[in-house]
Amino acid sequence: MQTVQFRDLGQMDYQAAWDLQTGLHRNLVDKKLNNKHLQLGSYPQEHQLLLVEHPPVYTLGKSGSMDHLLLSEEEMSSRGIQFFPINRGGDITFHGPGQVVGYPILDLDCFFTDVHRYVRNIEEVIIRTLAEYGIASQRIQGYTGVWIADAAGERFRKICAIGVHLSRWVTLHGWAFNVNTPLEYFDYIVPCGIADEDKTVTSLAKELGRPVDMQEVKEKIKRHFAEVFECIIVEVVEG
Repeated sequence: MQTVQFRDLGQMDYQAAWDLQTGLHRNLVDKKLNNKHLQLGSYPQEHQLLLVEHPPVYTLGKSGSMDHLLLSEEEMSSRGIQFFPINRGGDITFHGPGQVVGYPILDLDCFFTDVHRYVRNIEEVIIRTLAEYGIASQRIQGYTGVWIADAAGERFRKICAIGVHLSRWVTLHGWAFNVNTPLEYFDYIVPCGIADEDKTVTSLAKELGRPVDMQEVKEKIKRHFAEVFECIIVEVVEG
């Protein structure tokens, strides 16, 4: 069973979190290269799980379209929104206040080498977390992320976006789970490039009709992550 180091970064600028994430990713890759003469999984890896809340920022995946960003640079600046083109899969998405963003940095050679299973596992973590709040959520074939269906099963609300990148089977990026997120920020983009009329965006607070304690949500995510990935979570206290 693998050990994953957990860090709650609190509120952190996107660039600072990206620098930390890429540094930790490089450590895992370097350790793999330095031990390439050994059998995979025979040496301990320093897997990471970072949870963070960003100031308002739009990120555009490598397969995304700038046409899905509906604001000019000046309009973003006036609203205090940053913008970053990044190397994950997927299209444009929003990170911001009231959102739990998760960055697992895992050497999948120590777990399983299956990117589709990896994404399904992330979805499962969020699905189990939502179930604790009495909310039934699901996957939709052909669409990544976690969705909530209406009573008729004809319209869907996305509550968690997922975008990942792998290098030498070491993961980068992760998920954005809308907890208390102000949803008006999604009005200025085509979220994940999905313009279907039957698919919108939601948050846990909107579904419950009340604000939700962020720390409580993080604890549930951490527990379900350990269950789904069959790992041991060890909290790292900075400083």
